[in-house]
Amino acid sequence: MTAPLFLGIDTGGTYTDAVLFSETEGVVAKAKSLTTRHDLAIGIEGAVSQVLEDSGAPAIHLVSLSTTLATNALVEGQGGRAALVMIGFGPNDLQRDGLGDALGQDPVIFAEGGHNVHGRENALNLTPLDAALDRLKTDVEAVAIAGYFAVRNPAHEIAARDLVRERTGLPVTCSHELSSRLGGPRRALTTLLNARLVAMIDALIGSTETYLKRRGIDAPLMVVRGDGALIASRVARSRPIETILSGPAASIVGAHHLTGTANGVVSDIGGTTTDIAILEDGRPRLDPDGAVVGGFRTMVEAVAMRTFGLGGDSEVHVDETGLEARLSLGPRRVVPLSLAADLDPGPVLEALDRQRQSRQPGRLDGRFARLTGPGSQAATGLQPHETALLERLNDRFAPLDRLLRATPQRATLDRLVARGLAQIAGVTPSDAMHIMSRQTNWNREAALAGGALMARRKSGAGKPVAENAEALAAMIIDRLTRRSAEMILSACLAEDGRTAIDPASSPPIGDALARRPGIVRFSLALDRPLIGLGASAGSYYPAVADMLDSPAIIPADADVANAIGAVVGQVRATIEVVVSHPQDEIFVVNGATVSERHGNEHEAMGRARDVSRAAAVDAAVAAGALDPAVTLSEEIVAPVMDGTRTFIEARVSATASGRPRTVRP
Repeated sequence: MTAPLFLGIDTGGTYTDAVLFSETEGVVAKAKSLTTRHDLAIGIEGAVSQVLEDSGAPAIHLVSLSTTLATNALVEGQGGRAALVMIGFGPNDLQRDGLGDALGQDPVIFAEGGHNVHGRENALNLTPLDAALDRLKTDVEAVAIAGYFAVRNPAHEIAARDLVRERTGLPVTCSHELSSRLGGPRRALTTLLNARLVAMIDALIGSTETYLKRRGIDAPLMVVRGDGALIASRVARSRPIETILSGPAASIVGAHHLTGTANGVVSDIGGTTTDIAILEDGRPRLDPDGAVVGGFRTMVEAVAMRTFGLGGDSEVHVDETGLEARLSLGPRRVVPLSLAADLDPGPVLEALDRQRQSRQPGRLDGRFARLTGPGSQAATGLQPHETALLERLNDRFAPLDRLLRATPQRATLDRLVARGLAQIAGVTPSDAMHIMSRQTNWNREAALAGGALMARRKSGAGKPVAENAEALAAMIIDRLTRRSAEMILSACLAEDGRTAIDPASSPPIGDALARRPGIVRFSLALDRPLIGLGASAGSYYPAVADMLDSPAIIPADADVANAIGAVVGQVRATIEVVVSHPQDEIFVVNGATVSERHGNEHEAMGRARDVSRAAAVDAAVAAGALDPAVTLSEEIVAPVMDGTRTFIEARVSATASGRPRTVRP
């Protein structure tokens, strides 16, 4: 009997990756397709169709998806309109933890109720919510409910949820379903953001499931959570906030699986960004305070990831003001000239040839623009001059020296790009790799022409930026190597609590990275290997690791590590139950929808263990786990004073984990 085959999918900023994976044979097939940001399902279909064709369309037993959709939506301020129901809170609570800023113009309803720290209720009055439901039914796409101390007793949130569902049929998220941590306003913020994402993630999962069904793939669909664990697609649909940082988390899981290394610094370079995280004891190090996305700190457990705007498709800038021309990279992603010519060879190559024949270099040489997908469909709220420029764009690449008729139009085009309505094409590190023949998948002729045009631009001293395209490519690669080393150091120093040190501006660190001699010679090193991921990792990271005096590990399938991480992960669910001692001979057990009073510590602790264990197993099974195993941990606050032990509080955590259920061979 052959081992079951798993299909892993990862939607990145530039590429969507797909792998067919066997636990005995490893990667059976892999493919990449350009990510279609206006409709991610198109890119998913392109990559998955290729791996199925390459492998002869075998039977698939499990599908797992990691996605940047939730992260990108929160960063870009997107998502559906949602109503926030606050039970036991007041208007002043909107000023805490950025809740008011996140709410914006969306409606909020305040209702009396909530509980105290021991789970005892205040009188519930849902009249304000009842009065608003007819309006909300047509005004919002989802509802978020947050109750005061709902983590100790969720009864009021559940009552409000049932009322909303009965009267409106809208999707409802309760705060106790997302986190067991205290801090009402931040829990409300997390719940609100989750409600906004429901329709978006539901559409992605729905379109993915439709495509899989069309291909005859009848297998469970899992989604990667922000901490690297897997959850069933139906759970992700109701708790999409948990998928923020899904893609980076999958890369860490993939790095551990591919290398067998328990401790490392993982740096994943894509087309748009570089993601850096710490692998510790075989698992990604998590952010103890909750993931920060779009400027908001949530209560979502997610990998402690630092993301920098540096990738293979980063825009190359030339600073010509000094005596020596200087290069900088990013943070904006542009379409590499080599890719633009591969997609649209005629206009791109003709314009590049025309510009090279000109004696005078122009600042717009080697730069093009076109519409982004169905960009004009999203063109709302534009100024007349922005609309006029947008109307001159189409799906072909137009050279900027012919497109832009006045200098101010450069800023106008940048605003269209920021809105996601237009794309810029220009010289990138990917073009440099084509020039040096270290990357061969796109059009090298366009890369050479663009490199030559940029190389002939002049510094403040009148000298060319570089002797030729090859010399410019070497400068770009050197710059990317140095910036990568600085960013990795920055992330590692932050993990060590040394945030005041900026590697990019520190002279001693600069001396160490450059190996500058001196009576005092500075050196530095990482305490663990550098694991490089991404399609171009093998080209860049050996030099980066050497600069950091660290061993480099570049796994064979580094280009699809995220997609591999999506299928090799575990389903994991953690439930916390709190035991408090409000008065003599009363011990209160709160958590997992339970709020009970017991007469002694032994009885209460036993009940807390049973409740947390059973709830963790139920949650793991609901998330898609098969036969999950459970581990318990306890934190008891019981100081001894004058020889007398005084019980104050205890937290019992149960974690259930296991591999996801699959279709049996």
